[in-house]
Amino acid sequence: MQPDLSHAGTASDAFICVLIGVCVSAAILWALLKTGLAWRLATDIPNDRSLHTRPTPRVGGWGVLPALALAIFLYAPNFRLIALGALLLGVISQIDDRRGLPARVRFGAHVVVVAAGIALSVVGIAWWMAVLAAFALVWVVNLYNFMDGSDGLAGGMTVFGFGFYAVAAAVLQPTLTVAAAAVAGAGFGFLIFNHHPAKIFLGDAGSIPLGFLAGALGFWGWQHGVWPIWFPAGVFAPFVADATMTLARRLARGEKVWVAHREHYYQRLVRLTESHVHVAVAYYLLMLGSGCVALLALRVPPTVQWTLFGAWYVVLALVGWQIDRCWRQFILTQGNDIDAN
Repeated sequence: MQPDLSHAGTASDAFICVLIGVCVSAAILWALLKTGLAWRLATDIPNDRSLHTRPTPRVGGWGVLPALALAIFLYAPNFRLIALGALLLGVISQIDDRRGLPARVRFGAHVVVVAAGIALSVVGIAWWMAVLAAFALVWVVNLYNFMDGSDGLAGGMTVFGFGFYAVAAAVLQPTLTVAAAAVAGAGFGFLIFNHHPAKIFLGDAGSIPLGFLAGALGFWGWQHGVWPIWFPAGVFAPFVADATMTLARRLARGEKVWVAHREHYYQRLVRLTESHVHVAVAYYLLMLGSGCVALLALRVPPTVQWTLFGAWYVVLALVGWQIDRCWRQFILTQGNDIDAN
């Protein structure tokens, strides 16, 4: 996909896309809640693995996807096909939310859309790098879904992550800035209803497409020289580190990673602090730090870039180690009255 110089994108376009994203997303979600349709479309019923205690609609995607798609189709035509792929994933995920789909069907859809996204964005890399990129993007697609369990968390990551994408692309690829701004705006419209106490969650129809967009726009930016290959993983570092480490530990224990659990660091923090607000603020600070470090690293030589990138992940590892230490102490003090997971 080559840049469309006939519609280069401007700061005003990006601002308009933010407004479209916020207003359209918030209006749709308000209407779904006001009419009660949100509960009929898809509702998350609390269980022993949940962090919330009351049934909550998980239809955030119904507001986020139309909002970002409208803004991208109007102001960032280069990314219409990528937005279309996100919409397709949203439809498949909504069917899964309502009726349930076999894992092979869901995973197959993820692979097909990711492969199409890579084909649309690739400029010139070896086939094996394209395969590795596909694996990484499929992981990111599902990563977002794993992190949609605490009030304000996934919505905040959308605003911060895509917001930093927009800032980083402003000079070299303004149309990418416009597309990222559209997603950030739609995420903010959702966050209005997702902050504590959450009135709505993303659900698969929102988290799966957002994960795809995080990976697809990040890959496009790398292929078109907007940022180095590490940049997307730097911007979304808190989500990448939390989900990846949790998955690795469960795989090492031979557990079924697709089964619901409460082992993510954010889940343990909520249980330790008994506060969704405190956890959201902590992750917002980590997200802000991740984005600032990533932007700073763009201004230094490549060797220093990788050093800063690695150092930030070391910081996140230390944060995770501290959470694990506090969690073990918590388990010891609670004895057999609490499930270690």
